[in-house]
Amino acid sequence: MLSQDQLDFFNDNGYIHVKGLLSKEEAAMYCQEEHEVIQRQRAIQAVNATWASANEAVMTKEKTELWHCHDAQFQSALFGKLLYDERITGIASQIIGSPNVQLHHNKMFIKPPTKGSPFPMHQDAPFFPHDKHSMIAVTIHFDDAPEEKGCLRCVPGSHKLGMLEHIKEGGHHLPVTDYPLEDAVILPAEAGDAVFFSYLTIHGSGVNISDEPRTTWLIQMRDPEDLPSIDTHKSRGQGTMLRGYNPLGN
Repeated sequence: MLSQDQLDFFNDNGYIHVKGLLSKEEAAMYCQEEHEVIQRQRAIQAVNATWASANEAVMTKEKTELWHCHDAQFQSALFGKLLYDERITGIASQIIGSPNVQLHHNKMFIKPPTKGSPFPMHQDAPFFPHDKHSMIAVTIHFDDAPEEKGCLRCVPGSHKLGMLEHIKEGGHHLPVTDYPLEDAVILPAEAGDAVFFSYLTIHGSGVNISDEPRTTWLIQMRDPEDLPSIDTHKSRGQGTMLRGYNPLGN
């Protein structure tokens, strides 16, 4: 659980880096499992989720790749169990301010070595806006993510700006001239670390130029009483209660 100082930091900055949420041994296990899931997925379908804006001179002129898989709980029981882990849902409950935590969606991301795709600076909110803006995300790191791997970057306090207008071509992102990646706070992480952030927090990440993959899992969660402003971005697991109960009963 977060201390009051950590909770205050989140409320002020829109994110909190939690060291050692998982043990190194757990992180290594999930890392291997994620790579096995992605390899199975690559054998049957395309898994490259690179935004067009990332490769159209916005971030890099080099062609990059980002391997992904939505709704990991349908591919591996290990990830189904981790969704309900008290270490995740307890912190989510604190941040959201509700004993009830509901899943919106989750997705695996692997940035392959030397060519792992970046993300231009953006908020998640325009993809799936909600009335009360309770939505948060957690990025769990299953291997080390130093700056050269294209680690997460955030703009402190940007969640207080509300939902901003995004460029929609090639993936929702903010104007690069106004929100350059280089100006954001760099959040290098170790295996087992997690970063929780508001879906209003401006964030992005650079290219993985290292000789190792960067392996993460992203979970988006909300207060079940916070209704979507637009009926969009559906997923098979959406609405699953991860903690508490659904007061709306829908």
